[in-house]
Amino acid sequence: MVDQPAEEPTLSRTPQHTGVDTRCGFIAVLGATNAGKSTLVNALVGAKVSIVSHKVQTTRVPVRGIALEGKSQLVFIDTPGIFNPKRRLDRAMVDAAWGGAEDADAVVVLIDAARGIDDATAEIFERLKNARMPRIAVLNKVDRVEEKEKLLALVQHMSKLMTFDQVFMISALDGTGVQDLKGYLAKTMPAGPWHYAEDDVTDVPLRLLAAEMTRERIYHWLHEELPYSTTVETTSWKTLKDKSARVEQTIFVERDGQKSIVLGKNGATIKQISMEARHAIEEVAGHRVHLFLFVKVRSNWGSDPERYREMGLQFPKD
Repeated sequence: MVDQPAEEPTLSRTPQHTGVDTRCGFIAVLGATNAGKSTLVNALVGAKVSIVSHKVQTTRVPVRGIALEGKSQLVFIDTPGIFNPKRRLDRAMVDAAWGGAEDADAVVVLIDAARGIDDATAEIFERLKNARMPRIAVLNKVDRVEEKEKLLALVQHMSKLMTFDQVFMISALDGTGVQDLKGYLAKTMPAGPWHYAEDDVTDVPLRLLAAEMTRERIYHWLHEELPYSTTVETTSWKTLKDKSARVEQTIFVERDGQKSIVLGKNGATIKQISMEARHAIEEVAGHRVHLFLFVKVRSNWGSDPERYREMGLQFPKD
């Protein structure tokens, strides 16, 4: 039985600005895996709302990050990377990525400048050819390209594949060009009231965000040993009398051997994961957290509709 709190912990509040001179819009950030989408969204928001890992396919569900630029409120949708899906979970992630772009006011296509246009990026171009919303191409990781002539050649190649409203060259990691991109997007958003409060940074439920923080630390420490056959769920969130929270999470793996890897010798690995995840959760929650992690083997969790609901994904049928 999952303990449901009386009030779901959240980071979003009531919108505050409804003036006629305000702007607000949703911007889908699309790209191949490991193009740097989550890093870019975090940089645009100015806070960590999406987990980051050097492993591909880290983002599993669309995450909304909220930023302000002048009188414009920008809602960035950090989508899972586009790739050739093979498993059921893969299909759910790619479907979620395209779903995040359907109703957006603008689409940012992020391209790894060092890698160029791969098959996944070419597919994004093809599917967006007839899209009516503004389309902005963003070349990321330009600091890794020593010969700048290659960047110009890449832009020319992109222009032959699809027409973009604007092209930016940035480094999401060090912030180069990010402010210029943010300013441009603010001007292109439709006029209208803000959807979120002025100090909101995401509308992701805190329980889900906390689970993502723990999953990030698992990827950090076990990126070589543990494949993508793990997920994390926040099963209990209780606010205590001193305003701190008791948080219980379950790490699901597919085999007993994977459970041993997560636990580590004498429990050393899971203790390290728990300590780092607790600090990350406290930072976003704004108060003290008592984190308790449990590891369970569930060989077919990737085919369990309940696990997909917990992740905020649609369960794809065979």
